[in-house]
Amino acid sequence: MKTYAMKPAEADAQKNWILIDAEGLVVGRLATVIATRLRGKHKPAYTPHVDCGDNIVVVNADKIVFTGDKLWNKKFYWHTGYPGGIKERTMEKILGGAHPERVLMKAVERMMPKESPLARKQMTNLKIYAGAEHPHEAQSPVKLDVAAMNVKNKKEA
Repeated sequence: MKTYAMKPAEADAQKNWILIDAEGLVVGRLATVIATRLRGKHKPAYTPHVDCGDNIVVVNADKIVFTGDKLWNKKFYWHTGYPGGIKERTMEKILGGAHPERVLMKAVERMMPKESPLARKQMTNLKIYAGAEHPHEAQSPVKLDVAAMNVKNKKEA
């Protein structure tokens, strides 16, 4: 018996559109579900070198939550290139800023294969919106209830 290897032309025909409401969901757990679906690892015909994942639309990305004190204690650093130019920003400031969807985008991006053209291609299949509206209604995405998968996926306020 031979192992089935999917071809790129076959993968495009099997792509589905998935809608995820991120309100109240824990960031890391949501990011793992999204990364798995983007890569296509949930499908029986998964092939590592082919983009066989689904297209994912995430709404309410500004309402994601963190466990513990990560919202205040988790800091991100960068350097401006000038002497003494180290800067830091907490997760609370990023979520309260102009682009709160970048928190989830970076979490998913860091769970994908590193430095890979395929991973960059698969990341284009992810659409994240801070509000409840999205322009992908014509694709009729199927709603995925991540909170019902595990009780730890949703944090009660």
